[in-house]
Amino acid sequence: MTVRYLVFGILFSLIVGVTSAQGAVIERCTNTGIQQRTPEFMPNGIILTAFDAESLWVYDISRDTRYPLPETRPCNGTCHLSPNAQELIYLNPETYIFSVMRVDGTFRTPLVSNASEVQWWAQDILLVWTPDQRVYLRFRDNAPPEPDLIPADGVRTIQPGGRYGVRIQLNDGVFNRYLVNLDDVTQATVYLSPDRPYFNASAWSPSGQYLAYVGDGTFDSNANITGSELYLIQTVADSTPQQLTNLHAVYGAARINGYNPSDLSWSPDNTRVAFWVINLLGSNPQANTAEAVLHMVDIRTGETFRYCAFSTAEHTPETPRIIWSPDGSHMAFAGDVEGDGKGALLLAVNANTGQFTELSDGMFPVYGIPQLTAWGVSP
Repeated sequence: MTVRYLVFGILFSLIVGVTSAQGAVIERCTNTGIQQRTPEFMPNGIILTAFDAESLWVYDISRDTRYPLPETRPCNGTCHLSPNAQELIYLNPETYIFSVMRVDGTFRTPLVSNASEVQWWAQDILLVWTPDQRVYLRFRDNAPPEPDLIPADGVRTIQPGGRYGVRIQLNDGVFNRYLVNLDDVTQATVYLSPDRPYFNASAWSPSGQYLAYVGDGTFDSNANITGSELYLIQTVADSTPQQLTNLHAVYGAARINGYNPSDLSWSPDNTRVAFWVINLLGSNPQANTAEAVLHMVDIRTGETFRYCAFSTAEHTPETPRIIWSPDGSHMAFAGDVEGDGKGALLLAVNANTGQFTELSDGMFPVYGIPQLTAWGVSP
C-alpha cells in the first residue's frame, strides 16, 4: 500500500463518517418537466441499446440517428464498455465467440471462444470466466498457453485492476457477502452484508479502488421489514465499510434497485454512484412498493441527491439500468412516461441540474423492460 492511498483512505473515512450521518437528501428537481432534445444537446457520443428484439442498436447523439448492428443481439449489462469508453466486449450470436468492437460497430475482433463471461480488467487486459467457473487474466491480443488461474471459488465479482473479490458464503443458514483478497489467503476477510435478493446490488468503481454495495439498514416497524442503505469500502488492507446513505431517516424502509446484484452505476471519475430508491410499504419488497426515483450519492461529500422529475412503477424485478456519459455530466436510462403515447423513452438527466431530456423514443423491452447498454465515444 502506498502512503498516498493510506492518507486518502484516512481522510475519506473521516469525511464519509461525518457527512453520511446527517441523512439529508437534496432535491435536484425542475419545473420544466422532460424537455425535447435540441440539435445543441451535449454531451455527444454513442448510446448502445435496443429498438427491437433482433440486434444491438447504435444511437448517435450528435446526428440524432440510430441503426442496428449486424451479428449482435441485445445484451444490456452482459456487454462491457472499455475503460476508455471506445470499445465494447460482446458475444457474437453466430459464432458464440466473445469479441470486441468499437462502439459504432466497426473494427470487430474475436477475443475468447471458451468462456462464460469476458470483462475488462484493464484497458488491454481481459478477465475471463470459463464455463466451469475458473477465472484467469490474459492480454487481449495474446492468450496464455496455460493461464494463471485466480482462486475464485464462491466469488461473484472481481476488482478491476486488482485481486480483491466479493465472495458469497453460507454461515449458520444465512448467505453473507465478504470482501476477500484473492492473492493473500492469510488476510482476514471483511464482512459486508447478508446476500438478500433485492437488497444485494454492488459495483466496483471504474478504477477498482472502491466497492459500493447495498446492505442492511434500519428495521422499519411500520413496514415490518429492514430497509437498505448504500455502503462503501476502499479496496486496501485494513479498510472498513462506511455507510454512505441514511435513506431510512427520510423515507423509512426503502429498497435500492432490483433483483440484479450488479446494477449500481458509478460515474467515470469514481466519485458518484447512481441508483433507484423504492419506498417499501410492506414486508414484501416485490409487491408492497411505491414508484422508483433516481438518486445519486457523492462519495466525496456524502451528499445524496434526488432527481424527482421522473419516477417509474416498472421496477420489479429489474429497475432501469443507469449509464453515465463518458464526461460524467449526464446519466441516461430507458423509461416510460405514462400517457404520452410514445412508449419507452431514451432519457438523459443532467447530474448537476436535474433537467431531464428526451433523446429518442420507441425503446424495445427485450428482457422485461427496455434497457440501455453503454454510453461511449468514437475514437
